[in-house]
Amino acid sequence: MDPSQANRIAVAESHRSRDIVTKRSIWTRLKRLALTDVMVIARGGVDAKSLEQLEDLLLQSDFGSAVTTSLVDGVRRRGERGELNTGGDFERALVDGVAAALESGQSNTSLARATSGPTVYLVLGVNGAGKTTFIGKLATRLKRQGRSVLVAAGDTFRAGAVDQLRVWAERSGAEFVGADAGADPGSIAWAAIDAAMARNIEIAIIDTAGRLHTSDALMDELRKVVRVIDKRLPGAPHEALLVLDATIGQNAIAQARVFSASVPVTGIVLNKLDGTAKGGVVVAVHEAIGAPVKFVGVGEGADDLELFDAKAFAQGLFSE
Repeated sequence: MDPSQANRIAVAESHRSRDIVTKRSIWTRLKRLALTDVMVIARGGVDAKSLEQLEDLLLQSDFGSAVTTSLVDGVRRRGERGELNTGGDFERALVDGVAAALESGQSNTSLARATSGPTVYLVLGVNGAGKTTFIGKLATRLKRQGRSVLVAAGDTFRAGAVDQLRVWAERSGAEFVGADAGADPGSIAWAAIDAAMARNIEIAIIDTAGRLHTSDALMDELRKVVRVIDKRLPGAPHEALLVLDATIGQNAIAQARVFSASVPVTGIVLNKLDGTAKGGVVVAVHEAIGAPVKFVGVGEGADDLELFDAKAFAQGLFSE
C-alpha cells in the first residue's frame, strides 16, 4: 500500500469515527449525567445541581430556552414522584418530553392536496440550505407514488440554479418550467401554474430565490410571489415549505421566525440532519413558529429524504 493510499484510508477512518461520535454525542453526554448526577437520591428527588447541568447540556444541543425549560421541568416532576431510578427511566423521560413537544400544536406531517386543479408547493429558504436538492428529492418521491409533477425554477438570481433544477427534473421524470437568469420570479410561478393546468399535472413545486432573511427587500419580493400565485390560483400555495440547514443551530430558529412572519409557513424541512449532536434544533424550530416538521434530509441522494416521525426522532436522540 502506497503512503498516499494509507493516508486516504486514515482520513476516511477518522471521518467515520467522528461521524459516529457526532451521532451519539447527545446521549453519551446525557448518559454520563444519568448514571452519576441525574439520578434519584432516595426520597429526595433529583438534585438542583444535576438539573442545572442537564439544562446547560440541552441548551448546548440547540433545544432552545423554552423547550429546555419544559424538558427539565418534566424530569424534575418525574424525579419528585420517584419515577427515575435507572438510566432507562431518565432516557424515557427525555424521549417522552421531546415527542410531546414535537406533537404539540400543528404536527401533521402529510402534505396538503388541492380539492380541484393542481396542488402548489412553494419552497422557501436561504441560499445553501438545500432547497433545490429538496425539490429534486420531493419530486422523486411523488413520482414514485404515481403522481404527475412539475417543478418550476423560480430561483432566477443564483447562477446555475435553473440548470441544477432542470437536471433534477430530468432525473425524477418531472415536467420542468424555467426561464433565463434574471427573469421575474412571479412570472415563473404564474407560468408554472398555467402549465400545470394545461397539462393536467397534479402537483407543481415552485422554487424561490434563496434570500437573506435579514433583507426586507428580498422578503417583500417573496411576499409578491405568494400574491401572484394566489391571484392565478386562489387558495394556492397549498404548502409553503421552509428548508433549513440543521447544522446552523440557533440561526435556523431566527430564519424560521423571519420567514414565517412574511409567509404563512405550513411545514419545515430540515436538511443535513446526518448527525444528532445538535438535533435539538428540530424541536426548537417547531416550538418557535408552530409549524410541523414534515421532512428531514439525511444525505444528497434522491432517496435521502425521510418523512418526519416525532417519536422515532426523539428515540434516536436519546438512544444508543
